[in-house]
Amino acid sequence: MALEGVGAGVFSRSHLTFRRHTGTDVGLTADIRGEREPDQVKTASAAQATQKGKRHRKRGPGEQTRSHQTRKRKRHWKAASKPPAPASYLLFPLPSSAPSDDLTRRRPIPSSGAGGRLPSRVLELVFSYLELSELRSCALVCKHWYRCLHGDENSEVWRSLCARSLAEEALRTDILCNLPSYKAKIRAFQHAFSTNDCSRNVYIKKNGFTLHRNPIAQSTDGARTKIGFSEGRHAWEVWWEGPLGTVAVIGIATKRAPMQCQGYVALLGSDDQSWGWNLVDNNLLHNGEVNGSFPQCNNAPKYQIGERIRVILDMEDKTLAFERGYEFLGVAFRGLPKVCLYPAVSAVYGNTEVTLVYLGKPLDG
Repeated sequence: MALEGVGAGVFSRSHLTFRRHTGTDVGLTADIRGEREPDQVKTASAAQATQKGKRHRKRGPGEQTRSHQTRKRKRHWKAASKPPAPASYLLFPLPSSAPSDDLTRRRPIPSSGAGGRLPSRVLELVFSYLELSELRSCALVCKHWYRCLHGDENSEVWRSLCARSLAEEALRTDILCNLPSYKAKIRAFQHAFSTNDCSRNVYIKKNGFTLHRNPIAQSTDGARTKIGFSEGRHAWEVWWEGPLGTVAVIGIATKRAPMQCQGYVALLGSDDQSWGWNLVDNNLLHNGEVNGSFPQCNNAPKYQIGERIRVILDMEDKTLAFERGYEFLGVAFRGLPKVCLYPAVSAVYGNTEVTLVYLGKPLDG
């Protein structure tokens, strides 16, 4: 049927829909002119009712309309093209009651997936092949995985990681004898001397915990650990395995404190970025000044080579204290700044060696 005097853009959506479903132009020209005949209106109404009945017909259990299938495909394509959420979206702060741990400082996300229902023995076997960074991610999967990792600090997971990460010398000798578990040994290794943050005249031995100073004249050399502390309470042990020389200082330093200088001087405590105890003359040093003798007692005994000194840093009370053996020597420094502080040492004697082992949170009493 020809459409008289009507442009291509005159048709409405309902007219085009009607034409597509019925395959006829009945009533379109007349409707546009406002001159539709009664029998044409009846024919059009019947056709529309028939199509409406088909659209609203009750479908079988497996039937889907074409539009429903199209929407389903679009949703599938949209989901497939959406980038995965970054891992940071899955991290939440630990509650105040949860124990702080170096492995993870995040709360594990509850999960009811198949992985969360695996037996602990199976998970332990799988975890024993993973590295520390991968174990951190596993601890965030669900509470079951978190408990499996942290429940037993001497499990096969930590024993295997120790065997792969730590040198045989460190495990065979008594360097780590005061650490009760494999997990504590891994933690100590993470807090050991940094090979990238020390004087050029020293190097870290293969055991990962001992500093060796080369015999360089007229030089004072030091080293910092890999990790510093800005909160919490921490303890570590330090001992000399060689002559002290004229200056042998243990203490703490910020990242800005120098680790090498000319001459034989007390490097730790030479500026306002470090605090130290000189084991040779029992003086406390800070900002280039002597802050008194330590320990504060008459005829304080001198340091003996091989004797372990325990350093206790309390960032809550802002204090630094020392112990010798099981004897508490007292608080050496108070009013420490609220900055990141690193365990550090400085030495002057050639071929002397200093070992530092991180112990974790100090025991009260």
